[in-house]
Amino acid sequence: MRVAIVAESFLPHMNGVTHSLLQVISHLRSRGDDALVIAPASSWLDDEAPAEVQGYPVHRLPSIPLHGYPNVRVAAGTVTRIRRILADFAPDVVHVASPFVLGWRAVQAAHQLGLPAVSIYQTEVPAYASRYGAPWLEQLLWQHVENIHELSTVTLAPSSFAMNQLHEHSVPRVHLWRRGVDSVRFSPDKYDAGWRASVAPNGERIIGFVGRLAAEKQVEDLAVLADVPGTRLVIVGSGPLKESLRQKLPGAHFAGFQGGEDLARMVASFDLFVHPGESETFCQTIQEAQAAGVPVVAVGRGGPLDLVDPSRTGWLYTPGALDELRGYVLDLVGDDTKRRAFGRAARDSVRGRTWPVLCEQLIGYYAKAIEVKRRTLNLEAKTYLA
Repeated sequence: MRVAIVAESFLPHMNGVTHSLLQVISHLRSRGDDALVIAPASSWLDDEAPAEVQGYPVHRLPSIPLHGYPNVRVAAGTVTRIRRILADFAPDVVHVASPFVLGWRAVQAAHQLGLPAVSIYQTEVPAYASRYGAPWLEQLLWQHVENIHELSTVTLAPSSFAMNQLHEHSVPRVHLWRRGVDSVRFSPDKYDAGWRASVAPNGERIIGFVGRLAAEKQVEDLAVLADVPGTRLVIVGSGPLKESLRQKLPGAHFAGFQGGEDLARMVASFDLFVHPGESETFCQTIQEAQAAGVPVVAVGRGGPLDLVDPSRTGWLYTPGALDELRGYVLDLVGDDTKRRAFGRAARDSVRGRTWPVLCEQLIGYYAKAIEVKRRTLNLEAKTYLA
């Protein structure tokens, strides 16, 4: 199979979209498929932007930095230019990751070429409008999302919440495609007593958060945990709100951006994982914490609804009810037996969610999109001839 992957964001910028794509690309390589990646250029980090990944070429388009978030790039380039790239590669299917700007052009280009487009709904961009002070834009942004996915051959959503959300906006041909997790990399075996002692020298229980330090993650809500007795809040990640969050959470330990084994060690060494962001379509960091045997307290909206089993693997609190967040944290940090039982159940809950299994399911969706497009084109041809 020949797969053209269009990435709204990609290396060297690491986020949930990039992480998922790297897993998909690795799986395509293991199958012997051919692939091309189309992504924004990273002019400020040219030396770190790879020209190929897993032996597949990365075609970079000119880009500009997102206002207020310079390490996120928005690709330029017309539909015509993307159509030309796709036509030269002649893929069997176009995989469009978290489409919005570049992805919208790619979906149009694929449609004009008669190519099937599988669009991965991964970011609830309309919900960001209020967080960034422009609530009046939310409906316009939803209209844009609807246009993208209406033109796509197949849309894949990562959670039941996201599927229902798209159905409410009349998006057709939506299927569920979750995310895998590496339960070897994220494992209780990575527990690091030395690191724990460095951030919690008095034996405090560690409450951890991992994610982008941006408005949509609502990290400032964790201030309600600042004075929980016998605990230390650890924030792992970076982003535009880093300095303001340092001021709002003066007692927290900020570990900065972490990846690889360093991240795995930190997560496995948490006593509890918290996630307050209400705009998560999935929330991969919750799965990673669960794989590491760490119970989770998360907001009861979006992807966490599928991931956290209340009273077994963690707790879900009502959006905006920060007193509930605090109460659930107190419940778990104050009961070692319950917390450990929740942690074991959390790891058991993700054992079967490996990336190879999820990526093979994705290949099945590629095949479905190819067949749907073939039938559609045949029907259009018959109608034209009639």
